[in-house]
Amino acid sequence: MIYKSVEKIQEKISCIGIGCWNFGGDWDSSAEENSIAIVHAAMDFGINFFDVAPVYGWGVSEQILGKALKQDGRREKVLIASKGGLLWNEAHQTTNNLSRDSLIRECEDSLRRLQTDYIDIYQMHWPDPNVPLEETAEALIRLKEQGKIRYVGLSNFAQEDVDKMMTMVSVDCQQSLYNMLERNTASYHGIPLPYRTEDEVLPNVKKNGQAFLPYSPLFQGLLAGRFLDGQKFSARDIRNENPKLSGEQFEAYAACARQLRTLAEEMGRPLNELALNWLRQKPEVTSIIGGASSYAQLEKNVHCTTWEITDEQMQRIEEIIHPFAHR
Repeated sequence: MIYKSVEKIQEKISCIGIGCWNFGGDWDSSAEENSIAIVHAAMDFGINFFDVAPVYGWGVSEQILGKALKQDGRREKVLIASKGGLLWNEAHQTTNNLSRDSLIRECEDSLRRLQTDYIDIYQMHWPDPNVPLEETAEALIRLKEQGKIRYVGLSNFAQEDVDKMMTMVSVDCQQSLYNMLERNTASYHGIPLPYRTEDEVLPNVKKNGQAFLPYSPLFQGLLAGRFLDGQKFSARDIRNENPKLSGEQFEAYAACARQLRTLAEEMGRPLNELALNWLRQKPEVTSIIGGASSYAQLEKNVHCTTWEITDEQMQRIEEIIHPFAHR
């Protein structure tokens, strides 16, 4: 495993992390025993970073991760990054809420589900225009003073708000949508994004010494080669809600992904490793949040740490993906 360091975080972080969204049943394949086995296998590979959120599986993903790490004292060997600020009702409709009282209550709920006394990186999941940043910072400062969180992260925030938050509390980590085909994209699942990752976020994390966690590194499976040959989602798969994975948008992205797959085959590499290595070799990228629903997928993701993309190959990649630089 390759580990990366940033100024803001004391520990070295594995360049491949595990995103735990699929543990909660929102994607096609999930079973508790399988998810726990993936957590343990990931640690055996040297992965020490796990990204989760209360809303993933409506609390279930945190519960499963907590159960997996409770065994054999594994908790102290990893960094858990969870999130706050996104509530849901019985109909699973979500609401952004970064108020002081809500965050303190949410953090307690996450600690209980994760079966731990502290969260390593507590990330604000989405901005909340109805709550002043000062109130959110107050909650984060209190949680840090109580030892319930160690580092603060912001996910999907405009960079001017990141800069403002940093005047009140240390912002140690940022998380943004970023992959080969979504470099400065304006939306995620139809939700407008108030930032452009490559143009704005990457320079800022470098300047501030923050960790950077790109989410959706494989474009929800598209850059792993899935869905390129007619594969469909089941009716319950949350990826049905991503407008980029259907209709004309999907055809444009899929055509580019097929070109990348052809290049990867010429290199003797699978597409998923090409996509992950493209991210890994960027100095601003700290840990790539990749999901895995099987040991084989996990092994394939980890294998990207064993080889490098050459400058010539990088140039060929850029020629293919250039039309999506600001799409």
